[in-house]
Amino acid sequence: MTVAISPPRTAEEILRRAREIAPALREHAARIEENRCLPPEVVSLLREAGVFRAAMPASWGGPELTSIQQTELVETLATGDVSAAWCSMIGMDSGIYSGFLAEDVAREIYPDLDMANSGWIYPQGRADRVPGGYRVSGQWRFGSGSTHCDVLVAGCTVYKDGETEPDPVTGEPRQWRVMVARPEQYTITDTWFTTGLAGSGSRDYEVTDLFVPEEHSFAFHTPHRSGPLHAAPDAILRKMSGVPLGMARAAIDHVREMAAQRVDRETGTPWASDPRIQSAIARADMELTAVRNNVYATLGVQWEALVAGVEPTPYERVQTALARYHAFRTGRQIVHSLYDLVGGASVYTKKSPMDRWLRDANTMCQHAVAQDSILQLTGNVLLGGASQSPFF
Repeated sequence: MTVAISPPRTAEEILRRAREIAPALREHAARIEENRCLPPEVVSLLREAGVFRAAMPASWGGPELTSIQQTELVETLATGDVSAAWCSMIGMDSGIYSGFLAEDVAREIYPDLDMANSGWIYPQGRADRVPGGYRVSGQWRFGSGSTHCDVLVAGCTVYKDGETEPDPVTGEPRQWRVMVARPEQYTITDTWFTTGLAGSGSRDYEVTDLFVPEEHSFAFHTPHRSGPLHAAPDAILRKMSGVPLGMARAAIDHVREMAAQRVDRETGTPWASDPRIQSAIARADMELTAVRNNVYATLGVQWEALVAGVEPTPYERVQTALARYHAFRTGRQIVHSLYDLVGGASVYTKKSPMDRWLRDANTMCQHAVAQDSILQLTGNVLLGGASQSPFF
């Protein structure tokens, strides 16, 4: 007889279940990568653990995890499998996006708390205004989790009578809106042949002349729900640091376990007694602890301000962006250093996870949040300039 698993209702339950399924994700890791998307049983594991409902509002019966708790959740999952954590990080945007829609519309689009989101929000597409809504056309990349999502969003520039329509709130000459629809309304193309994050299924998707009702679209500067998860557009980015933090932790722990059994080929010195190995492990752990503390400290400062209804200062906003950038870059550096430490044994994809972690680390650092442009954008703000990013 199959025993039904009750859905988790609190942050503590979800985090506990994430810790419980992390070993299973690790066992599935090779298959996830070979499939280039999450297998159905892995999606079920995540859904049953309450991952996709993480940000759903308490008013709906959801757990409404804070940005700090969401980051911890993603970090925990990444110790099991990086692609699964990446898809989880995107999938739990359901609860965040629902707060930018009118309540009745949000409940219509998200009738279940455990619905996974996917989509590229930057305005790559075109939305021509028509009576009642928009005619949407375009092609978007990086639809992480598009192979299993329930809702697929697409960022667009709004046009009216063939001309770009100014934003009625900000006065900007171009209006950026996110269109919310179902994955079956798009053509999803299998383009995701990549070095790393292969299992994320981040495929291209496109559509021509899709009608999207006005109420099924939103702009980040006009939330319908109050609270810290909707007070600033960077809410969807805050949890991203969990991916490199969890990956780096898994790599360090893997090499520590390896050290207990390994002997240096040239010197005959057990790794656990080798000063070179000891120093390398200590350095990696030190770097991870430092960057992890920075991530959570800056998130904490920002969250406290938002809870108090105080607009975070420009300095506080750029600090979270810098901590995120640093987490991605440091995570890659740690994995690379451990890959070199392990040596030739690292290169075997069937025998060691090191090769997959290295490729995952390199691919995730190509995301916009980990690019050197973040340093220029945040540095401009730190030197008194106006932010040129919609997210800080």
